[in-house]
Amino acid sequence: MNINSVQAIDETISYVRDYFQCESTGHDWWHTYRVWKLAKKIALIENADLFVVEISALLHDVGDYKFFEGDEKKGREKIQNFLKTLNLSRTIVEKIIFICSNISYMKTLSKNNNTDIKEKTIEFMVVSDADKLDAMGAIGIARTFTYGGYYHRPIYDPDIPLNPDISQEEYIITQAPSINHFYEKLLKLKDMMYTDYGKKIAIERHNFLMVYLEKFFSEWEGEK
Repeated sequence: MNINSVQAIDETISYVRDYFQCESTGHDWWHTYRVWKLAKKIALIENADLFVVEISALLHDVGDYKFFEGDEKKGREKIQNFLKTLNLSRTIVEKIIFICSNISYMKTLSKNNNTDIKEKTIEFMVVSDADKLDAMGAIGIARTFTYGGYYHRPIYDPDIPLNPDISQEEYIITQAPSINHFYEKLLKLKDMMYTDYGKKIAIERHNFLMVYLEKFFSEWEGEK
């Protein structure tokens, strides 16, 4: 990696740390940091373009629709405007924009998701796996309740049914309890991994989710 690439990554780190300084929903700098670190590890194993992976991982949540009242276009423009400051080639910018615009779990729920598997480069797959892995295991559980608490959602309500077949429209507006989110998203992620390494780690983190839920419901009913 050349000096210019290192400088671009350093500038991106600085930008993202500042951008998420006051974020407290679980999509903070430290989420980005973990995704970035894991994405680098997977990229080396998969022989992916490390620079594209690093910049994409660092920026992947900057344009998240949740921060722009559901407006994906504004989020994409936010990333594009920052990338202009790095003076990258058009090809690299397009790769980064594609990754950041398409890895959201929400995208997978769309019946009209026409993103062809051929368009999903190895760099896309690496960043997607790293991001989804951070929504699993012990960290994923912590982030789920952090997000739920921020939006004043109950931990669990037996009168609100679980919705594992949630649609994209429902997912965007749902106010369901935090435990429901395990079934809406977390438990599905194991089967959405692309890379061999991602699949391996996902199994371990998925099993932890299952153990946690078993313990949670047993305690909820006062059994243990």
